Order: sequence, then C-alpha cells, then structure tokens
Amino acid sequence: MLHLRKLISPSLSAPHHLPAPLFSLHRLLAAATAPVSPEPFAVEDYLVTACGLTRAKARKASKKLIHLRSPSRIDAVLSFLSSLGVSRSATAAVIANDPKFLCADVEKNLAKRVVELTDLGLNHSQIAQLIPHARACFRHSSLARNLSFWLPIFGSFGKLLQAVTVNGGILGADLDKVAKPNLAILEECGISVKKFPGTFVSRVLTTLPRQVLDAVVYIDKLGVPRGSAMFRYALMTFAIQRQDKIAKKIGALKMLGWSQDDVLTAAKKMPGFLTMSEERLRRNVEFLTRDVGLEISYITRRPVLVMYSHDRRLLPRHSLLKILNAKGLRNTEMDFYCMVAMTEKKFLARFVHPYEGSIPGLAVTYASMCAGKAPNRVTA
Repeated sequence: MLHLRKLISPSLSAPHHLPAPLFSLHRLLAAATAPVSPEPFAVEDYLVTACGLTRAKARKASKKLIHLRSPSRIDAVLSFLSSLGVSRSATAAVIANDPKFLCADVEKNLAKRVVELTDLGLNHSQIAQLIPHARACFRHSSLARNLSFWLPIFGSFGKLLQAVTVNGGILGADLDKVAKPNLAILEECGISVKKFPGTFVSRVLTTLPRQVLDAVVYIDKLGVPRGSAMFRYALMTFAIQRQDKIAKKIGALKMLGWSQDDVLTAAKKMPGFLTMSEERLRRNVEFLTRDVGLEISYITRRPVLVMYSHDRRLLPRHSLLKILNAKGLRNTEMDFYCMVAMTEKKFLARFVHPYEGSIPGLAVTYASMCAGKAPNRVTA
C-alpha cells in the first residue's frame, strides 16, 4: 500500500480543479486542518456547542478528555468527519459512545482507516455510514481485517451494515475464537448468514461459542426442528441470555404454578417470552391468572399473551370489558386472546365507539387507562 504522503498533494491547499473521487483523501486531510482557538478551552462547553452533545452527555464525555488543552484536535476530527459525509447528529452519537474518538490522529489513524477500507472496495459514502455504528472499532488497525472477513460472509455491504447497526461489536470480535466457531455452529444447524437479515444473527455471532452450543442443546430439548424458522428465533433468544438467567425465570414461573411441561409448551411456541424481565414476566402471568381468571394451559398455548404490555393493553382492555359487562351491554363472552390480539383500531370499533352513546366518557376513560392514568369517571 502506498504511503499516505504519496496519496495526497504536497500542499494541503490543492486547487479545486484537481480530478478526484467523491471525497479524496486530500480533501479530508485538508478539511481537518483547523486553527487553534485563542479562547480559553472548556471541554464540556465545547462538546455542547461544537459537537452537538447534550449537557449531560458532554459532562460524562469530558471526563475522558480532560488532558486536552485546546480544541485543535477536536476541530480536526470534526472537520474530517464532516468532509467524509458524517452528519452532525451521527458525529454526536460517536463522541458520546467513544469520547476518545476526538483524540485520534487524523492522518495517522482516521485517514489511514479510510484508505484501508477503500482498498476493500468501500466508497466514502459507505464508510460514512459505517463510522457511527463502528465507533471505537473504527480507530483500530484490525478493522480492515475484520471487514474483509465479514463482507463475503454477509454477501453485501448493506447486509453487513444491518448487522453492525444492531451490534457494532461484530467489527471487533475475535475471528478465530468467537466468529468462526459460531459460524460453524450456525452452519451445522442449517443456518446460512447470507439468507437471513443481519439483525437476526448479529448478536449470536459475537456470543461465546460455549453459550451458543448450550442454546442449541436447550432448543433441541424443546423439540424445535432445526430447519424451522422457530429454531432460528429460539437460537437468537437463548444464545444471548445466560442459562442461569433463563433458569431463574423458569423458577419464577414454577412458583406461579407452571410445570416444566407448561414452560416447554410456551417456549416452543414463542421462546421470546423468556427474554422478558423476571418482574414483568411475573406481573403479567399473575394478572392473567388471578385477575382475568385464565387457566395456565390456556396461557401456555398462547404465550404471546404474556408478552403484551400490562399497562397499555392487558389491563385497559380487560377493565373496559368489565365496564361493559357491569352495564349489561355484553351478552356474550368474548375469548380473551381474540380480544387482546385485535389491533387498536378494531378494538375501538368493536368495543368502544358503539357504546359511547350509552356510556358517556367511555372513550376518554379508555384512553386514560391506556396512558397509565387514573380513569375518568364514567356515567350511566
């Protein structure tokens, strides 16, 4: 690879008529040349005014930049990112996540990364999209090696960017100890990374291989076929959670009367319900069994019930039906799952709007309950 000095003009003030790509390295380095401000330098204030950080984030970030005595290096980095096409909001996100990004040497570090990624076939627009998600990884010399590994695995920059958006840790993952073993596990289970969105496999790929294997064993015990879509969903669910956390949630369900078979039945249909916090899981199950009066077997065959919001869906809709029943306006029983699964528009059309004339304030009361507020008084 040519030395950086050979890739740019000897003068940083090259004329505008020079032929160049969309963003030449020369222009990036030239833009990064900024005068030192003569004003006293307060890092926190500067992060707010020049970088667009909120006061709270600026205060937190400034603790890692207390050694800076002038804004010259910050200005150079900001100019470099701006010339590359990184937006102000994206720049602020990068700095908030990795304040030391502002300490990077533009020519020896950041511009060098641009050259390396350009050599891999990425254009400057793609690099600008990558930086806000790569963040600290962009400063590391291993970035080009990792990208050269992942690009053919995902099949396109677009799919790789999807994965990095969800989990930027992919770009810093240990290829030999983590990435490659996990890819081998996925292939053994019949899962091809190219065939599924990067958002699906991104976290699985950076999880400890031992944990991924444990998840596969657990899913096999559930009886979920490896070639099914549910297997992929289950793997994504269980691979990113420690087994002790899952066991604790299962223990909480058993305290509420669930058997091992009940847990397996629900997990097989919708493994994601075990990703809920233990507190939320317990609260929803208690509400469905105690307040609504549902049998555990009914819930395990419809585990999505447990995943609905208690405050914004389960409680408001159950309370509204109680109001209708108390007024004698519902002569037939409505299956609870069908009622809860309705879209909001359909629920309003069926259970709210037809009764507003008979029960003044019904719509307002329901809206208040959905907003988590005490319901307004309903008059007969």
